[in-house]
Amino acid sequence: MSGPELITLGCRLNFAESEAMRAAAGAQDDLVIVNSCAVTAEAVRQARQEIRRIARRRPEARIVVTGCAAQTEPETFAAMAEVSRVIGNAEKTDAASFLPAPERVRVSDIMAVRETAPHLVAGFSDRARAFVEVQNGCDHRCTFCIIPYGRGNSRSVPAGLVIDRIKALVDEGFQEVVLTGVDVTSYGPDLPGNTNLGSLVERILRHVPALPRLRLSSLDSVEIDERLFDLVTGEARVMPHLHLSLQAGDDMVLKRMKRRHSRAQAVATVARLKAKRPEIAIGADLIAGFPTETEMMAANSLALIDECDIVMGHIFPYSPRAGTPASRMPQVRGDAIKARARALRQAAARRRAAWLATLVGSEQRVLVERADGRGHGESFAEVRLPAGQPVGRIVPARITAVSDDMLIGEPL
Repeated sequence: MSGPELITLGCRLNFAESEAMRAAAGAQDDLVIVNSCAVTAEAVRQARQEIRRIARRRPEARIVVTGCAAQTEPETFAAMAEVSRVIGNAEKTDAASFLPAPERVRVSDIMAVRETAPHLVAGFSDRARAFVEVQNGCDHRCTFCIIPYGRGNSRSVPAGLVIDRIKALVDEGFQEVVLTGVDVTSYGPDLPGNTNLGSLVERILRHVPALPRLRLSSLDSVEIDERLFDLVTGEARVMPHLHLSLQAGDDMVLKRMKRRHSRAQAVATVARLKAKRPEIAIGADLIAGFPTETEMMAANSLALIDECDIVMGHIFPYSPRAGTPASRMPQVRGDAIKARARALRQAAARRRAAWLATLVGSEQRVLVERADGRGHGESFAEVRLPAGQPVGRIVPARITAVSDDMLIGEPL
């Protein structure tokens, strides 16, 4: 082993930042960095569990914990005997944070951070797809969400830095770049000039013509303006796959969540997208059992899976996060939350299976990511090709079957 071991939990932004931490930490073979998530209480529990597992597996290692859970509740991890140091999200790309030090907790006020540092490393060591952070933090205050307190207020990376970063990745041979952030569609207002996510995508496509595939991570549907809509539906190099932050399919629940869209707006947005570009695959985050949610409200969220043709559902059972307004609302019984989450997962799995079946016989351009032939098509369906395909290359393939939630293909 050369360099630190990285354990990354949570979102795509964490994966991007883990690579920056790997570069910052240098050749410290005795170091394990746990990049944690705080989106649910379960995510924090999993981080603690992972730390204990690492300590059993590598008792000699120094374990440094960072990420959103470390930022929002540093005392939880500082109390663990297995942990050598706890560092915050603002400190996690500073090389000094990973050196042995008497200061066990290094977590500053994330709300005081005004810039997203361009900790843009030159690539990923073991991935065909590169994640590029263009934005961090969030100015919205959804009543269930602890993440703004882990990430701070919204701040954007200047477009020139993003473009330089992507050019470097393309020069290294990466075929696909994913733009990531906490609230990607809020990109731009804190930068000079009239800039937003649509203008950033336009500039990337214009200035990096050798980039074959540009993918967008989680978007807020209400912030997809006409410029971005036209790019997503009309530019072949922008992948036909959108993950939307929907959270619920009932208007009262959305209002109590302090979301900024209605159910009808979500359905209409998806209908417009698919009318213009039918192959677009829709993913979505949905929360089961939000406080005050009745059976009828839950049924509205369940129906949204079919109405928005959600083929990649990320289902989160609601868990209260201390300090959020939702934690003080009347809570739904735990058994009801589990049952509603199960129903959402089953509905999403049925929708996904039906979608994958429609792709049999189609031609897909597969980005090969593993030596065993696995990769993803443009719509982010997972595809398995015969082993031995060139990793990091895009291979045209004919889809012959579906097996274990995966497409099976033969190279053309």
